[in-house]
Amino acid sequence: MQAAENQPRETVREALLNRRMLICVFLGFSSGLPLFIVLNLLQAWLRTEGVDLKTLGLFALIQFPYTWKFLWSPLMDRYALPLFGRRRGWMLLTQVLLLACIAMFGVLSPHSDLPTIALMTSLLAFLSASQDIVIDAYRREILPDAEQGLGTAIHVNAYKLAGLVPGSLALILSDHLPWSGVFWITALFMLPGIALTFLVSEPTAHGAPPKTLHDAVVLPFREFVRRDGIKQALLILTFIFFYKLGDSMATSLATAFYLDTGFTKTQIGLVAKNAGLWASVAGGLVGGLWMLRLGINRALWVFGAVQWVSILGFALLTQTGPDVWVLAGVIGFEAFGVGLGTAAFTAYMARATDPRYTATQFALFSSLASVPRTFANAATGYLVADWGWLNFFLGCTVLAAPGMLLLLKIAPWREAPAPASADLAD
Repeated sequence: MQAAENQPRETVREALLNRRMLICVFLGFSSGLPLFIVLNLLQAWLRTEGVDLKTLGLFALIQFPYTWKFLWSPLMDRYALPLFGRRRGWMLLTQVLLLACIAMFGVLSPHSDLPTIALMTSLLAFLSASQDIVIDAYRREILPDAEQGLGTAIHVNAYKLAGLVPGSLALILSDHLPWSGVFWITALFMLPGIALTFLVSEPTAHGAPPKTLHDAVVLPFREFVRRDGIKQALLILTFIFFYKLGDSMATSLATAFYLDTGFTKTQIGLVAKNAGLWASVAGGLVGGLWMLRLGINRALWVFGAVQWVSILGFALLTQTGPDVWVLAGVIGFEAFGVGLGTAAFTAYMARATDPRYTATQFALFSSLASVPRTFANAATGYLVADWGWLNFFLGCTVLAAPGMLLLLKIAPWREAPAPASADLAD
């Protein structure tokens, strides 16, 4: 009896100190770096070089691989590359190509090479999404069930920390170095992930790999639709699309908004990015602990409300002008709300996944969640040009409402939910 009582404490201690958690740190960083280059660094580079807001908004369409990655994820499950194995082979290939692709931006000019930059950005997004697929699969296979939650939390926080490189360090360097040097330095931050891929071993697969493309592609989708019927499946997918729509659109041109408001790139790098990062990390940690009491259903309501209200902070910033303290407060509160919302949202998607088809089904859910960032965000440049920044942020607040209203069907407040840990275990 005594041994049983001590088991949870020993499990937590061993999980925190083992080698698998260190692997999650490096792979989380490697996974996050290219996405933040697409979202932040390229936007700052193009805006600084005089690219207009409408064109910047259309660049969001280039992120379509994050939306459609579930289409080729079965191929990466079905086939293995030679020498390094099914997981490590795909990781190494995508990481090396990502390093080369990031460095290539250093030889291009927004004034004369904009079509080429658009093509390279598309390639960067495709490689980044492909790396995410294999890293998610690798992480799931090396972690025992008891460590899945902790490993995912560490991965997500390392993912966010990677944003410091393109969102802070690179912006500061751009005030002192030519952009070519900035991109070469940023590309070198892919090296730790590449080194780790050489050092780790191929994980033991949980069950035999899919024998046919039919098994890899059809069975996960068939199970999802048949589980509770087509109507409930469509409701879940609609909710996943709308839950973070308003916030995603509000932050899609954030760097351009800060520059237009009058902040310098150094101020954005030192204040906005750091305030947002640490507040987001804190929100994720607080959200994870708070969900143990609330359960996933009620966490979606409470955290979603905070995320919803935080959008109005950007509207406030349009009225105060370039006040650094207001900037830090607005970005910090918005990032904290997003951290809370992401914790509940990720837990919900995990709960909605069948353990037999986690990789493909989670790729489907995360792809759909990225649709607003890719397609809806493409219109943001036109909306800002027509409405102005204030009305744009008020409009984003309105667009956040449908996701909250869908909770009435998806996660009713009065339904007595099990604690988050129990939900995920089931």
